[in-house]
Amino acid sequence: MNDMTSLVHVEDAGLSHDGGENFIFRHVDLSIRQGEFVAVLGPSGVGKSTLLRVIMGLVPPTEGQIALTTTTEHKGNRQAALVFQDARLMPWRTVRTNVELGLEGLGLSRAERHDRAAQALQLVGLSAEADRWPRQLSGGQRQRVGVARALTVNPDLLLMDEPFGALDAITRSSLQTELLGIWEKTRKTVLFVTHDIDEALLLADRVIVLAGKPARVQGDLQVGKRPRDPSTPALRALAGRLRSLIAGEDDPGDSAYWQAAEI
Repeated sequence: MNDMTSLVHVEDAGLSHDGGENFIFRHVDLSIRQGEFVAVLGPSGVGKSTLLRVIMGLVPPTEGQIALTTTTEHKGNRQAALVFQDARLMPWRTVRTNVELGLEGLGLSRAERHDRAAQALQLVGLSAEADRWPRQLSGGQRQRVGVARALTVNPDLLLMDEPFGALDAITRSSLQTELLGIWEKTRKTVLFVTHDIDEALLLADRVIVLAGKPARVQGDLQVGKRPRDPSTPALRALAGRLRSLIAGEDDPGDSAYWQAAEI
């Protein structure tokens, strides 16, 4: 499975609660190419967020191997960055200095940090809010600051842990559109965790289904060309496939579930 073009390579990975036989997930294999937007879909509590942290390197796997291929070498860049469901902004820092937080310790000058933060804030549409405090922002604006903070370190891999899950439907829809716009401009490799089937189908090139106890990859489905409307018959049919895989009603080895949807 090791693909020389892969940015992320996960092979037979498993993580145990206690280092023994109580596994959160096990025998997980996946590969993500540079520039792909991949969604990890599954029910709440299945271990999607934990898998993200293992890939990020925050938690070592109990079994298997995780490999990230660095595509650029620069003192001001990080290999990966994580966007949380809660933006986790420092209330005593302004928007700008919150965004600069990830750049600290990278050997950049103050002017370089300021410029990088300004570029990231412009990308998420918050240049005018740079000197405001987190308490003065809406929920959607705070999440955009979180995205800017991740982008400012120019990561090879952008990991997103249900970043829009706590937002209202209108704000969520707006930020989904904005995220696609950012991805089209930057072509960052994105691994996006969600339990929302429509969100996965709207955003991702591929949808990886994580389900079961212990969890494993139940399917890896290609999604068609953009733009997309989740209400179309083709995408509704694909949504039905995803529901079946999550529920364990289909054989993940069935080749029909590994083929691109004709959309």
